[in-house]
Amino acid sequence: MAEQLCTDEPGPQRIQTAYELIRGHIRRTPLIEVEAADFGLPPRMLTLKLELLQHGGSFKARGAFTNLLTRTVPAAGVVAASGGNHGVAVALAAQKLGVPARIFVPTVASPAKQEQIRRLGAELVISGERYADALAASKHWIESSGAMEVHAFDQLETLTGQGTLGLEIESQCPRLDTLLIAVGGGGLIGGIAAWFRGRVKLISVEPVAAPTLARAVAAGRPVDAEAGGIAADSLAPRRVGDLMFPLAQKFVSETVLVEDDAIRDAQRQLWQNLRIAAEPGGAAAFAALLSRRYVPTPGERVGVVICGGNTTAVNFN
Repeated sequence: MAEQLCTDEPGPQRIQTAYELIRGHIRRTPLIEVEAADFGLPPRMLTLKLELLQHGGSFKARGAFTNLLTRTVPAAGVVAASGGNHGVAVALAAQKLGVPARIFVPTVASPAKQEQIRRLGAELVISGERYADALAASKHWIESSGAMEVHAFDQLETLTGQGTLGLEIESQCPRLDTLLIAVGGGGLIGGIAAWFRGRVKLISVEPVAAPTLARAVAAGRPVDAEAGGIAADSLAPRRVGDLMFPLAQKFVSETVLVEDDAIRDAQRQLWQNLRIAAEPGGAAAFAALLSRRYVPTPGERVGVVICGGNTTAVNFN
């Protein structure tokens, strides 16, 4: 039976309530400190939140479980459009809670993510080349089937669930000054912004080939952007969500763009130094530091969310 949350916006109280509701279904992922000098950066300690160790290989499980546990799921089950990770998370939540799921993904979705969705028992539909194509196909299915949509980022319950990552980070490391977060549709940074509400400086990191939030900030509203690059299966939905954008305007301090080569280098260095196998989207925030697109001030206590690890690649040399 669905449990109703207590407010009509993704504020701290709603996020706290959601966390209590989903905590039995998610992992409290570890947070580690590493020497920046190990990566050729000026000496300081960096804090990495290893959310790639979450169920399903990414932070998306938080929003998926929040949706399925706070809404009434119809007999037709749930439907989601995804570049991959959200689809894995919804399939996982649906399997665990015993409801049918149909997941629409574009051809750009990695084989690793497609295989996980199938293995979790959801019906996988491959439609179009990019996330926007899969989203359009999922809308047609919703209209004909009556299934419940679980949006990857532009939905109150999704934002609320992703905000539990901010809650968890603060409980593990209450003295961070700055947090770097990869952005696609903006559900993660929007949820984290709703939790911190300016108490921590938030830095958005996006691929140059998919600058969704940077374009929105420049335009003053969500607008279409390019949807390409190495991280297109997780960070290229064409535009950020309408719900997260006001939160980004208020609480995101800076938008940073990184090249694909910098993302590859971040993947390689995470593997070589820490044996962390991050997917491109999961390594993008770290790439901003390694490529000096974000340079911390002396004494700034910096955290980085390593948000996904659904990749078939093991050797990044």
